[in-house]
Amino acid sequence: MNNEWRTIDDEEVDEGTMLLIQRGEREFVISVDHLTLMTSESNLSELELGRVPCGRLKNQTNPRVLLAGLGMGYTLRAALDALPPGAHVDVVELNTVIAYWCRGPMAILTDNAVDDPRVELHFGDVAEKIRIAAAGPERYDSIILDLYQGTFDANDDPNHPHYGRAALVKTRRALVPGGILAVWTEEADEGFEERLRGVGFEFEALRPELEGPQHLVYLAW
Repeated sequence: MNNEWRTIDDEEVDEGTMLLIQRGEREFVISVDHLTLMTSESNLSELELGRVPCGRLKNQTNPRVLLAGLGMGYTLRAALDALPPGAHVDVVELNTVIAYWCRGPMAILTDNAVDDPRVELHFGDVAEKIRIAAAGPERYDSIILDLYQGTFDANDDPNHPHYGRAALVKTRRALVPGGILAVWTEEADEGFEERLRGVGFEFEALRPELEGPQHLVYLAW
């Protein structure tokens, strides 16, 4: 058995060099300039991020879900496993190479979730998708955000495009009445909680990991 890490692919992105490395058949790490973004061995919070909000939609006929970003596909896989056959999932990812990796070397991790017939893949900023939904008739039953910069950037930037107050107002409008916003973040964020309350959301915080990184999933409605 080969226990050595090997480089599978690399891509230049705005933040630097994004690298995919692999060991064995199912162990992967994605990093940017030596900063680890995600690993295949730590995914409980990503699975919970997809499973919990979409599990609440399982009895609906044609629920609509917006999910960003794609990552290793774990959140998407969990969402699809919880959703009914008539669901539609818009997946938004900034970097096209992530989708290429999810369809290629990492497809084994999620049974190639990206190519599920319920999925429509888009490339760009999820903020634009939310803006369109907030202004139009087709809103979402759930919006799921797993963005690697997390919620904390917005504490110093009131105009943050995803987690600032105005962005959360748009997100609430982009949801159907009773719709669920699910957000991944590294740890509890009091500033984010205050902004959720300020725009009319109720919320709860889930902590899937009992050991290791204390990542949080916020559910807001």
